[in-house]
Amino acid sequence: MNASTPSRTTRTVSWTAQIVGAAILGMAAVPKLVGAPETIALFETLGAGAYGRLTLGALEAMAVVLLLVPRTAAIGGLLTAGILTGAVLAHLTILGVVYNGDPSLFILALVGLAAGLTVAWVRRNRIPMLNQLLRTAEAPHAAS
Repeated sequence: MNASTPSRTTRTVSWTAQIVGAAILGMAAVPKLVGAPETIALFETLGAGAYGRLTLGALEAMAVVLLLVPRTAAIGGLLTAGILTGAVLAHLTILGVVYNGDPSLFILALVGLAAGLTVAWVRRNRIPMLNQLLRTAEAPHAAS
């Protein structure tokens, strides 16, 4: 196995995180896109309305597809992490950790955030700009 071929463990970790992230976002996207009453109420609480709900649902659906395609999984991981960072912040600032008597939305946001970050990190070599930044940071500095 050469240096650019990920180990079996690395592939397993990545695929597990990809599937977990896709499942969480998939379960979150559908109610937003079909206009389930609980998501309408949640987005009214956030002050984001129908456009915010539908936009976020579409972004979540896009992230699901990106996560499940190996070539785009790293970008899907970044998108997942971005979406779920917003969800965690919304819970911490507006909704509360326990929303409507249930902490599961907050817990799922944390698990999905961890999954997205894991995918992005494990597959970071697929993100050209990030890969370049990491190589620059790791390069030895020239003596002055």
